[in-house]
Amino acid sequence: MKITFRGAAQTVTGSMHEIEANGKRILLDCGLFQGKRREANERNRNFPWPGNSVDAVLLSHAHIDHSGNLPNLVKNGFSGPIYTTPATVDLCEAMLQDSAFIQEKDALFINKRKARRQTIGVEDTQEEVQPLYTIEDAKKAIALFRSVKLHTPTEVEGVKYTTFEAGHMLGSTAMKLETENTTLIFSGDVGRKGLPIIRDPELMPVADHLIMESTYGDRLHKDEGAVTEKLAGIINRTVNRGGRIIVPSFAVGRAQQLVVLLHELAKHNKIPTIPIFVDSPLAVNVTEVFRKHEECFDDEIREEFRNVADPFGFSNLRYIRSVDESKALNDLKGSYLVIAASGMCEAGRVLHHLRNGIGDAKNTVLITGFQAENTLGRKILEGQTEVNIFGEPTVVRAEIERINELSGHADQRELLTWMQPIVTPRLKSVYLVHGEPMQQEALKKAIEAMYRVPVIIPKRGDSFSL
Repeated sequence: MKITFRGAAQTVTGSMHEIEANGKRILLDCGLFQGKRREANERNRNFPWPGNSVDAVLLSHAHIDHSGNLPNLVKNGFSGPIYTTPATVDLCEAMLQDSAFIQEKDALFINKRKARRQTIGVEDTQEEVQPLYTIEDAKKAIALFRSVKLHTPTEVEGVKYTTFEAGHMLGSTAMKLETENTTLIFSGDVGRKGLPIIRDPELMPVADHLIMESTYGDRLHKDEGAVTEKLAGIINRTVNRGGRIIVPSFAVGRAQQLVVLLHELAKHNKIPTIPIFVDSPLAVNVTEVFRKHEECFDDEIREEFRNVADPFGFSNLRYIRSVDESKALNDLKGSYLVIAASGMCEAGRVLHHLRNGIGDAKNTVLITGFQAENTLGRKILEGQTEVNIFGEPTVVRAEIERINELSGHADQRELLTWMQPIVTPRLKSVYLVHGEPMQQEALKKAIEAMYRVPVIIPKRGDSFSL
C-alpha cells in the first residue's frame, strides 16, 4: 500500500489522501480547500491526475472540506463508487447541491457587479468568475454514493473497508483499511465526548499505521458546562445595547447544536425573547436529515425526542429559506439573532449579513467554529479593522466574540486518549494531517513523548510506502 497526501497536509481544509493498492487508486475524502481565493481556486480546480484514473472514494463525513470537491472530481471524469454512511449520503445530497448553488450565485453576483462598474467607467481588474462546478455536476456525484453502515466490512477494490463512529458530526466515521500486508486507520475528524446530539467517538482496533487529524493538537478545550452561560452572556449584552447577533455557522452540525442550546436557554428564561433565525436553506434541509437519523443520536437527544415535539424548533425560532425573507432581515428593527452559513465566512448568506451588520458597534459577530488561515472568518477573529466582503473594503465596528467549546474536534488530550487503543508494538508510524504546523508540532511532541512511536508531518504531495 502506498499513500500520497494530496490535501489537508499542514493545513486544515481540503482533505484528500490517495491510496494505491492492488493496482487501484482510492481516495480518502475529496474536500474543498479554503483560503486565499486565487490559491483555493487553483488547488480545487486542478487534480494531479485525471478523474477517471480514480477507482473509488471512501468518505469520512459530509463537511465540505472533506466532501466538497467530489462534483469537480466527477466533472473531471470520475465515475466510480463513493462509499460512506447512510446519514452522510443524505447530508451530501443536500450539501453538494447547496455548494454548487452558492458557487453559481456568487459567480453571477460578482460578474454582474463587474459589468455594472464597467458601464459607468469604473475600473475593475477582477477576472470574470466561473463556478468550480454546477448543480448538474453535484447531482452526478450524488448518484455515485453507496451507503455502508458502521462496522460493516466491505470489499473496495481489493481493500477491506470498515467504519467506526468518529463522534464529530452526524454520520462521521473513522475507518480501517486492510490489505494482505498492512492495516491502516484514518481518523477522519475525531470528535469529543459529551457533544450535543451525536454519539461519542468509538474505540479503534489496532493497526500498523495511523493517519490522524490534528486541528487542535496544541490546546485543551474549556469545560463544556461553561458554553451555555457564555452564550447567554453574549446575547444579553448585545440585546441590552439594542444590537443584533450574527453567527456564522457550519450548516451541518454546528447550526443544529446552536439551536438545541438556544432552545435550552429560552426554555429556562436565560435569554430575552428575541427573534432567532436560521438563515440557510441548507441548514433547513440538513435539520430534516437530522430528524431522519435518530440512530446517530446520543441518549440525551433521544430522550428529548421522546419528551419534546421537536428539540430543533421552538416558538421564537424561524427557519429561512427564500432570498426575499433573508433580505428582509436587514430591515428588521430591534435585536435578533441570525445563524447563517458559511462557517468560515467564505460564501453564502452570512456574507450579506456581515456586510450589513459588521460596521455597527451595537452588533456582535459570534464565531463558533475553527477558522482556517486566510479565510474571512480568521481575519475577523484576528481583529482586522477592515475586511473585504464581496471584494469591497468594509470597516469592522461590531463586537467580535468567540465560543470554542462547541468544537467538534478533539483537543490534544482527547486525541492522545482516542489513539491509545491503536498504540501497540504493531503500530509503526503516525501521520498527522488536518492541522496547521504549530498545532501539528505540538501534537507530534506529545505523541512521541507519551507513546514512543514515530510521528510524521507530511507535506502536500509527500508519498510513503506502508
